[in-house]
Amino acid sequence: MLKVGIVGGTGYTGVELLRILAAHPEAQLQVITSRGEAGTPVAGLFPNLRGHVDLAFSEPNVERLAECDVVFFATPHGVAMESAGELLGRGVRVIDLGADFRLKDVPEWERWYGLEHSRRDLVEEAVYGLPELNRAAIREARLVANPGCHVTTVSLGFLPLVQSGWVDRASLVADSKSGASGAGRKAAVPTLLAEAGESFKAYGVTGHRHLPEIRQTLATAGGAEVGLTFIPHLVPMTRGIEATLYARIDGDAGDLQALFESTYADEPFVDVMPPGSIPETRNVRGANTCQMAVHRPGGGDTVVVLSVLDNLVKGAAGQAVQNMNIMFGLEETAGIDGIALLP
Repeated sequence: MLKVGIVGGTGYTGVELLRILAAHPEAQLQVITSRGEAGTPVAGLFPNLRGHVDLAFSEPNVERLAECDVVFFATPHGVAMESAGELLGRGVRVIDLGADFRLKDVPEWERWYGLEHSRRDLVEEAVYGLPELNRAAIREARLVANPGCHVTTVSLGFLPLVQSGWVDRASLVADSKSGASGAGRKAAVPTLLAEAGESFKAYGVTGHRHLPEIRQTLATAGGAEVGLTFIPHLVPMTRGIEATLYARIDGDAGDLQALFESTYADEPFVDVMPPGSIPETRNVRGANTCQMAVHRPGGGDTVVVLSVLDNLVKGAAGQAVQNMNIMFGLEETAGIDGIALLP
């Protein structure tokens, strides 16, 4: 039984991580930290966990965390890089759900996140936690950088195309829409019901932190840099991401449906739908699944991929547990093979 610790479990990603781990057959929650909620029972803050999680939040304590086999950081950027090194030095494996170790270009990270990175050595060591791309490296990793939610949705949709060489990789377009939980649990005017309800808007149009991460992921997959226009949007729902992806065919392309089906044939958490399908976010609500469909409108030279997932599960906590399973040689689907909620 794995001993599991969580640093910073009071946000939406944290409670989703707790929900999944509480039912995991091979994991035992040992400690969950929060400076602001220290002493508060977890079930007092999150009543859905009554009878499932008996822990109380505690002040961060390296000694207690060092007793764990794996520690998840569900914290804002800048936190994990200050604490992960000591845990790694004590033999604890670390999965960071934040952004501290995602970008290999440290100056680029500092530009997007507005901080000086204090552990460049760990950036070099960290393995990017997209299992469909890096499963073998994740298996041996001490430190895994869990991908961003938009990044997972967009990257999985584009991967078969950039790997095949059938499209112009210099002119990719991603139009991605996310529910309000993607902004976190903090109180903020833009995500108040009266502000976000019955409305639909783009954000981060001049630049979004997930842009360099998607570019890095696709460049790794395709072996060459990509040109990408990425525009995220806020939609008035709680969970889910839908990404509509566009790529221009470059030369002769083969059977797109067969390409996607063969790419993901052995992937337990990628569902390639039949030709003509339209994935919906409700199809994957609460599940660790990325569902997608590929189209070629009018038989023209544009490929359209529709990709959906639950931003809190396959886009965050579920994928983190998937990485944990791989790292410790467990069944990859353990604890995350639940069926989506419908309606």
